[in-house]
Amino acid sequence: MIKVLVVEDSAVARELLIGILAADPGIEVIGTATDGKEAIEFVNRDRPDVVTMDIYMPTISGIEATQRIMETNPVPIVVVSGNWNPEEAETTFRLMEAGAVAIVQRPTGPGHPDHSRMVREFLQTVKAMSEVKVVRRWPHNRKTASVSSAQLANIQTAVLPSSVDNLRAIAIGASIGGPIVLRTILNSLPADFPVPLLIVQHMTTGFIEAMVAWLGETSRIPLHIAKNYEQPIPGHAYFAPDGRQMGLYGSGRISIIEGKAENGAKPSVSYLFRSVAGVFDKKAAGVLLTGMGNDGADALKLMKDKGAITIAQDSESSVVYGMPGVAAEIGAATYILSPERIATALISIVNKERSERK
Repeated sequence: MIKVLVVEDSAVARELLIGILAADPGIEVIGTATDGKEAIEFVNRDRPDVVTMDIYMPTISGIEATQRIMETNPVPIVVVSGNWNPEEAETTFRLMEAGAVAIVQRPTGPGHPDHSRMVREFLQTVKAMSEVKVVRRWPHNRKTASVSSAQLANIQTAVLPSSVDNLRAIAIGASIGGPIVLRTILNSLPADFPVPLLIVQHMTTGFIEAMVAWLGETSRIPLHIAKNYEQPIPGHAYFAPDGRQMGLYGSGRISIIEGKAENGAKPSVSYLFRSVAGVFDKKAAGVLLTGMGNDGADALKLMKDKGAITIAQDSESSVVYGMPGVAAEIGAATYILSPERIATALISIVNKERSERK
């Protein structure tokens, strides 16, 4: 049984979450808290497997409660966002900085057309997070890691391709745990990075714009929500929008279509990787980050088979070693690296290409 603590100050919302969780035979709600202070005390005393965390509460907010829990008795914390507005969406990423591992929108009540889907996503996230045995703490007072010149020198450039033939795009896919890793990578890239990045991040509907704004606070390169038929600009990053598949037209312009879900996801990492492989072959790089399931693994293998550079995040730094783990198992990743080393490798690749062009 997965033991869950529900932290929610609204009685109505609290009862809704308890009812949804208790209806699953594999979950036991072992307690509730109406504010952050109660949540901290409960975790210290009873050690739940997962905490569902409200954001705005009296006494101690969800952000402060998450910080304290992750500094003392860390457990997987799932942020449950109730209000559909940009301010709350942005605040959820502050909780991820504090150490929360996932975000999910609070399910609507029975009778709403989205109720079943949202309940399914909520339960799936809670169950997946219960399997995270070691939750890594990102202290709120620690700056996001960036790559120093010393770290860059430490990469063994001999293991990287001796020649990169006109690298045209870097495709990145991520799911649970991805935002923090993306922040590390994007914060490490220099402002004159010469290649566009195309990024699919599995994200609860309504949060992608807030995530991009949050990532943009520390990124040296411009970040965008991708638009159909947009021409990718070197040194810019483009994120797939909610509920659409992102790929490339044959001309290299961005394609945004309705499409069908792949591997249960839309946008899908596999869709992006396969499209990039079809357009650029070996003139591309694919990076698969932390996440649940197997989205992207098969298409990363396709990219590798076509001669592209392929990288998967390592198990030690992954919140959930699903997507990159599958990629490693099927031989899709040439390099398996930590987030800091992924950034370093990308910089090394483009620097090597620059030097070879001179």
